[in-house]
Amino acid sequence: MVIPNVMDFEQPPKPPDAYAMNVRANLGVADGEKLFLQPTRIIQRKGIEHAIELTRRVGIPAKLIITHASGDEGSEYEHRVREFAKLLDVEVGFEASIIQEKRGLSANGRNIFTLADIYPQADLITYPSSSEGFGNAFLEAVYYRRPIVVNNYSIYEVDIKPKGFSVIEFNGFIDEATLENVRHCLLHPEETESWADKNYLLARRYFSYSVLRRRLRPLLSDCLGEAG
Repeated sequence: MVIPNVMDFEQPPKPPDAYAMNVRANLGVADGEKLFLQPTRIIQRKGIEHAIELTRRVGIPAKLIITHASGDEGSEYEHRVREFAKLLDVEVGFEASIIQEKRGLSANGRNIFTLADIYPQADLITYPSSSEGFGNAFLEAVYYRRPIVVNNYSIYEVDIKPKGFSVIEFNGFIDEATLENVRHCLLHPEETESWADKNYLLARRYFSYSVLRRRLRPLLSDCLGEAG
């Protein structure tokens, strides 16, 4: 039996408060500019070059925000990402210092936000990973009802895609169809809202805590029965 990653889809996120409404200004997103969110660490399998290329080629003013640092994976790939962004003249915010588990102030006095503050302000979630254990950021984007562009990595193709989520997919590289779908998504928010509602209901059906309880119950019964 497969136990999926889950989130509390029975409890929708709270609406952004006044503090969270300052996210875009604090991240340096200008008026009239879209916020593209890359909610991952900076490691090679996350495929962040694709998000940078997308931001460059989509033809709509946008700033790409990366939420996490490279962690213990070393700095070589982060250096590559920074150089690639410069090469394509794409504005990228490396904002791990002000996106944390709790709100507060950074050492230099900047507001610290949580992912719960950031997600609702994003116009697009970029998820161009070449491989993932599952896809926590995918579920988070669905939870916060954000449109998603996702690389068709193997676990997504097998365990997530068949559920019927409405997302923008690409297969290993950004092509003109990907760009056109992203443009359509950004220019027709009423359509992406319907996608978001559909995706949330699907996630509640397949990836909620109630699903986890149903899956665990027979396993626990078997274990307790054997123990008895």
